[in-house]
Amino acid sequence: MNDREFLASRFEEHRGHLKAVAYRMLGSLSEAEDAVQEAWLRLSRSDPGDVENLGGWLTTVVGRVCLDMLRARTSRREEPLEARLPDPVVSPASGPDPEQAALLADSVGLALLVVLESLTPAERLAFVLHDMFAVPFEEIAPLVGRSPGTARQLASRARRRVRGAAPVPDPDLGRQRKIVEAFIAAAHRGDFAALVSLLDPDAVLRADAGALTGGGLAEIRGAADVAGQALTFRRYSPSTAHAALVNGLAGVVNTVDGKPSAVMSFTITDGRIVEIDILADPDRLARLDLVVTD
Repeated sequence: MNDREFLASRFEEHRGHLKAVAYRMLGSLSEAEDAVQEAWLRLSRSDPGDVENLGGWLTTVVGRVCLDMLRARTSRREEPLEARLPDPVVSPASGPDPEQAALLADSVGLALLVVLESLTPAERLAFVLHDMFAVPFEEIAPLVGRSPGTARQLASRARRRVRGAAPVPDPDLGRQRKIVEAFIAAAHRGDFAALVSLLDPDAVLRADAGALTGGGLAEIRGAADVAGQALTFRRYSPSTAHAALVNGLAGVVNTVDGKPSAVMSFTITDGRIVEIDILADPDRLARLDLVVTD
């Protein structure tokens, strides 16, 4: 094994961790792959002999790459409401494969990723690296061009936003599945009252259909309105529901004539559905690996 092959093998040991960092930073599976690849290119152009802690070095490199990507993404936006649903990680109902499990460590549901999208790039970096991956503020500070104290403040501000907006899912997956199954069954029956009974009074439904609705993220609030929308979806888009895990939580992949039409993620707290996130953008669905749901 030559030096480059040895370096590549060491990099591969960290790939899963790096992709997990990038996914939390970017909310995009394809962009996360791009960030990890850029980290490899930077490593291959550097002198690894100068790197004492390769894992830590690569984590900060990926963080810097993602920060640049977030800032570029922000600068391209002409309208501040150009939001979209983060990419879901879809696994069989029986459980994720090892790569997906590594990507989803610490229960990174879509509800949390949606909240992270509302943070500034610097806040997101500080929160993700420190709170999720225990990177010291002394190492985060140079990435955002601030002092360690200011980096700490960025993470603290982000933490308050997350705690106030991201619901904590029920840890009992079996209970989650029963509630999701009951919701899907009620929608099929057209049972409005049953749907409302399964929803938290302040339930939120977010749907991203891409170009089908002109782009952007549609949001509906309140149990009655969410139940009504669920019945509308069922009435005008008849589909077959397949049980799946979506970012580690009980979810559904809908198909029409065998082709995926939507991925639905449910966040359940205290026995009620508090959030439903639906990705129905055909272009993005086509890029996801959904074969695992059969």
